[in-house]
Amino acid sequence: KEGFIGGIDQFDGEFFGYFPAEAQRIDPQQRLLLEVTHEAMEDAGLRRDQLDGTRTAVFVGSFMYDYLCMQTASEHRDEMNPYVAMGCGVSPLANRISYDFNLKGPSVSLDTACSSSLVAVHLACRSIWNGDADMAIAGGVNLILRPESSIMMSKAGFLNPDQYCKAFDASANGYVRGEGVGIVVLKPLKQALADGDAIYAWVRGTAVNQDGYLPEGFTVPNVLAQISMLDTVYHQAGVDPLTVDYVEAHGTGTPVGDPIESLALGAVLGRDRTEGHCLMGSVKT
Repeated sequence: KEGFIGGIDQFDGEFFGYFPAEAQRIDPQQRLLLEVTHEAMEDAGLRRDQLDGTRTAVFVGSFMYDYLCMQTASEHRDEMNPYVAMGCGVSPLANRISYDFNLKGPSVSLDTACSSSLVAVHLACRSIWNGDADMAIAGGVNLILRPESSIMMSKAGFLNPDQYCKAFDASANGYVRGEGVGIVVLKPLKQALADGDAIYAWVRGTAVNQDGYLPEGFTVPNVLAQISMLDTVYHQAGVDPLTVDYVEAHGTGTPVGDPIESLALGAVLGRDRTEGHCLMGSVKT
């Protein structure tokens, strides 16, 4: 059991300037990113000509590359055409957005597994704060196009055998894979206010770190690393953890990851908390 997006084979190539022969070889993940980026710009009240040639950065996170595997499989060797290389690569996930909309800022595709789209937002914010871009487009995409990727993750013990993700539950035993694509448009708050933009959220701070070595294993989270990252980002953002009343957690629904994440959040958000409470949830469950 997995969650799927309908109609991923449907793409208005002519609208984006592609002939059918090329559009057919473009990874559906790239095609969805083009469509949703256009929708995000519309939602932000931005016309294409307003972004043409601007210092707008693009950061896109992804994890699996099923279409690349399918198009380069040995049985399809004789069917390859000149469009396969750029249609199925990893870098074009971000680069194609920059190309189609003529955006001149940094353009980076990245893979940090489950955190890919949030790391994309982190890098996009940093790009703006550091002066490398005036605006940024950030997001993530995931499509499940072949069974092998799910079989691989199931063999590794990540996926739930009873097909239900139960984040932070005593019976949690894995998560359920799903397809999705999401894009956000980011710009400095001062500029967004001056432009009269509809503002959905204010990013006060971001932080990224890594677990480093743990004798328990490569995939086991490090609670001390998570605590350190949380302390860093709240300090950077100038936010007192005691004022936080809700956290949207990673919440993989795994018997190893959930307790460690709960412990880290409790250590930072519950530290010295004598009144009130902080709720925690995960959209996965």
